[in-house]
Amino acid sequence: MRVVALLGLISMCSCAAAAGTHRKLVSLAAEGGGIIKLDADSFELLATEERDWSTAIEFTSLDPKHNCVACEEFHPPWKAVAKAWTKVPKEQRDRHFFATFDFADSPRSQQVFRKLELRTAPVVFVYPATKGPHAADQSEPARFDLSEYGEFEADRLAEHLSRFTPIPIPYVAPFPWARWVGGAAGLLVLALLARVLAPVLQNRWTWATGAILSSLVMTSGYMFTRIRASPWRGADGGWVARGNSNMFGQEVPLVAMFYGTLGLAFIMLIMVIPNQPSARQRLYIYFWTGVIMIVYSMVLVFVRAKNRYYPWRFLL
Repeated sequence: MRVVALLGLISMCSCAAAAGTHRKLVSLAAEGGGIIKLDADSFELLATEERDWSTAIEFTSLDPKHNCVACEEFHPPWKAVAKAWTKVPKEQRDRHFFATFDFADSPRSQQVFRKLELRTAPVVFVYPATKGPHAADQSEPARFDLSEYGEFEADRLAEHLSRFTPIPIPYVAPFPWARWVGGAAGLLVLALLARVLAPVLQNRWTWATGAILSSLVMTSGYMFTRIRASPWRGADGGWVARGNSNMFGQEVPLVAMFYGTLGLAFIMLIMVIPNQPSARQRLYIYFWTGVIMIVYSMVLVFVRAKNRYYPWRFLL
């Protein structure tokens, strides 16, 4: 009987401790407007092994000195989704928490990052409930490395995280007032400038220029980056993706510049310079040949940046 009573007392103490932890987390979430700002101690509370709640934690680095562009882009959608979760009934709201853990908050925070083997940011860990009606089959957290995604849209994030919440996150995208007002203003300006723009739109060189620019952009990888939802730049701020099958959005205008400059140089050499006075032809030939050599050497530098084992170089 004493053993049973002792076990019952231990169980009651454990339940009381868990209830106290849960109340503290609810209070922290309310103070943060739906997001718990974590430190090393509150992280241990939130990710405790005995929990009847689930948690989505954003591991990030918002300090400007770290220059984490992806972190800055992801944080506003994260806040919007967390705010949407505050609108659900209290019974479900208090069974799932949103939290943010910043790498730069303290040395102890950095120790947690190293313990979790986090080398990139932002990253989201979803810790499922380990007991209770919403307990998951697996207690290990699900990890999502957001540096691999090209766009951080709140509606897609809400849909994704709703797989782990007691009920779907009721996120509703705000009405795009700026887009509609900007569109209406643009139509008004076009209507007022119709007389001025009509001769320009009727000129064949306008359409030729547009066709050439569109072709340059499309052949430079624009559709590749859109289909794969590639980020504009890397998580570390780099603008050249490693590997021949990877590409950042920032590479598209660079490749288009290479194509356009080389194409223009060859057109000048083939079609324009032969019609110039003979006294100037040699100077023009030297100039445009030099442009081709310099741009081609820049292309090889770009290829080596994508593939460090590429053996060839020219000038640069």
